[in-house]
Amino acid sequence: MSGIKVKAYVRPDGSLGVRNYVAVIPVDDLSNTAAVGVSRLIRGAVAIPHPYGRLQFGKDLDLLFHVLSGTGANPNVYGAIVIGIEDNWANKVADGIARTGKPVYAFPVEGNGDLRTIELASRKAKELVQEASEQQRTEVDLTGFNFSIKCGESDTTSGLASNPATGYAVDELVDLGNTVMFGETSELTGAEDIVAEKIRDPLLREKFWRIYREYTGVIEGQGVDLLGSQPTEGNIKGGLSTIEEKALGNIQKLGTKPVSCVLDYLDELPKGGGKLCFVNTSSAAAEAVTLFAAKGSILHLFTTGQGNVVGHPLIPVIKISANPKTVKAMGEHIDVDVSDLLQLKADLREAGERIFQHAIKTINGRLTAAEVLQHDEFSPIKLYISA
Repeated sequence: MSGIKVKAYVRPDGSLGVRNYVAVIPVDDLSNTAAVGVSRLIRGAVAIPHPYGRLQFGKDLDLLFHVLSGTGANPNVYGAIVIGIEDNWANKVADGIARTGKPVYAFPVEGNGDLRTIELASRKAKELVQEASEQQRTEVDLTGFNFSIKCGESDTTSGLASNPATGYAVDELVDLGNTVMFGETSELTGAEDIVAEKIRDPLLREKFWRIYREYTGVIEGQGVDLLGSQPTEGNIKGGLSTIEEKALGNIQKLGTKPVSCVLDYLDELPKGGGKLCFVNTSSAAAEAVTLFAAKGSILHLFTTGQGNVVGHPLIPVIKISANPKTVKAMGEHIDVDVSDLLQLKADLREAGERIFQHAIKTINGRLTAAEVLQHDEFSPIKLYISA
């Protein structure tokens, strides 16, 4: 399969985006008010408030900078405004975004106050929004894009239908030369050996095992096991009684391709497509999607059984479900209904192709349910306590 054309925004560094936002990024919780103030004045400027950034240190602080800079650098962003309580951290985030060649401006609140900061940042945001409005989509091959996948509020229908169908679409995307990221480190428990076997490079396989054992070791170090949090109450209600049962259904969405990329929290996504890439992430929906977007995902495929409603401010999240009850009761949230696969009215190829074709429509501009319903969840992962 080749020669599929889509329309995308080609960024200065050659990356391909499917949306065209001006992001207003607060570096810390104290700057949220100014960032939101800019977005309220300037139509088309998207504020991304969050609760962190004060007295974080070490790897935890590095991860926050990685997420904030990566969010501004995402190919779905035309340009960015960075607001911080002081200028050093604001400039550090802005410098990370500037490496992509896109316009970015930093503003400190200290020495200005909220009102002056909002005025200065709004004037620049207005210019960026107008510049962004002139950008045109370019027809390109469906290759060289970055995607991500996750499941949430899984049930028995997830592992039996929606995840395998998504795996079919993942195979198509990788075959076309695109990168697809997956994660949910703790939710691989019970299938971690199967994932490891998909990693052919011995050094990458060893890295995966180190990441997995460190993650689960933190959980076990608290004197608890995954029961009570994994499976979740929603998973149990949906018929998944053990984490192993959940994991074996979870990995069905990986498709059949080998895993050729293993990334820890702070690792950057390597250039070049045609990769299935493991990323160390939390299993919490918003945290995982936030990190995937920061690493460059421009579109997310999200399967749900019981009905997870997560979205993201900058990347479209396509909801896929095979649970007929969820499709009926929460239809406004579901983009792709594959319940006919579970009912044996469609085969895996038909269901997978349905997901693939919906992804193409979304790339070309169709809004997802999460976008229309204003689900703009943004949640950086926090590793440990602040100082």
